[in-house]
Amino acid sequence: LTELLESHREIIRTEIKWEETTKIRANQADRKRRLQFLKAPDLLTRINELIERAGITGEENNRLLLFVVASSFAMPNTLHALIQGASGSGKTRLLRVVSELIPEEAVKRYTRVTDGSFYNQGEYYFSHKLLCFEDLDGLKEEALLAVRELQSSEILITSTSFKDEHGNIRGAERIVRGPIASMSCTTKAELYEDNISRCFVVAVDESREQSLRIIEYQNLKSAGKIDGRDEQMVRQFMQNCLRMLEPLEVVNPFADKIKLPEDAHKIRRLNELYQSFVRQITLLNQYQRERDARGRVITAPDDLRVACEILFESIILKVDELDGSLRQFFEQVKKYVKKKSETYEFNRFELREVTQVGKTQQHHHLSRLVELEYLHKTGFANRGFRYKIAHWDDQSALRSRIKTHLDEQIEVLKSVMA
Repeated sequence: LTELLESHREIIRTEIKWEETTKIRANQADRKRRLQFLKAPDLLTRINELIERAGITGEENNRLLLFVVASSFAMPNTLHALIQGASGSGKTRLLRVVSELIPEEAVKRYTRVTDGSFYNQGEYYFSHKLLCFEDLDGLKEEALLAVRELQSSEILITSTSFKDEHGNIRGAERIVRGPIASMSCTTKAELYEDNISRCFVVAVDESREQSLRIIEYQNLKSAGKIDGRDEQMVRQFMQNCLRMLEPLEVVNPFADKIKLPEDAHKIRRLNELYQSFVRQITLLNQYQRERDARGRVITAPDDLRVACEILFESIILKVDELDGSLRQFFEQVKKYVKKKSETYEFNRFELREVTQVGKTQQHHHLSRLVELEYLHKTGFANRGFRYKIAHWDDQSALRSRIKTHLDEQIEVLKSVMA
């Protein structure tokens, strides 16, 4: 009876492993149309247009960056993104719509994760999956550690105890394998320093212009002028296109031609992320790229150019001391104060009208700017505080310098190829 029971358990384990690793085959009926799409020029531009049709208005650069990250789930070098923005800024919708473009069998979505749940999954449960966390604050520290290990080491090895058939306590190992791709949302990017170094940081556009675009989209959809069926068709088409991509090896003969800004935060890991991003763009264009004698896909100079354009804002955030939401708030404050004078003192009520930021979020931003010595605070709690800008950093000059630095290298690369 014991032997039969063990045999039955082994069969169940095998079936579970098979279910976890088997991929859904794409329908071959529209294979020709998908191939035409993947072989046509300016693939990333056309993908960006489809993402807009899928339900994301505006955020042209952010949505494309997130799609490239998400599409790496099946590839040898997976990517990760952290979406940062204020509450109600639309970061969760950005994550959800992009993840819906990925084959359903490859996506795992979580709103909360307990401490040991990742360690207790099947060995191949997370292998080549896209993990989506709608709020990183919903993960306990032990779960965050597991995510970081899957991102970096691509494996979790746990030493645990179990009781054998004789009732004796023995040691055993549990193994959960990656690799994984991941996208996460948070309102408090500064709390996740260890996670940020492994991810591309995406700052949600919280401008008034973007808010108006979103409101217009919501109104048109409620009025029935945007067809939800078209959005669903776009999602299915993109899923089937991604199913046709192969996890091939990539060789980049121009890897040493582009150098990122040396003052970027954790430049070693950022450079590694950049090279992985270039590889993923090459893989998305694999039906248009040449291959060497070993069957490896060869990166084209245009792949590096596109990578620099898409990653520009993320690179800026890696160089900038302020996170994306805080930077947008501070730039609005500087613009307002400049109209008065550089020594002008203001209170939080003035800023409320200018920035349209809620009371809690404004308090967080002001406290953070005072802590970092960008603002000087005077006054008393019972009489009200006043603020003055103490550090006038030139963000536009920084952006211009980095943009020129990258563009010059791309132009040199083009001239060498010509």
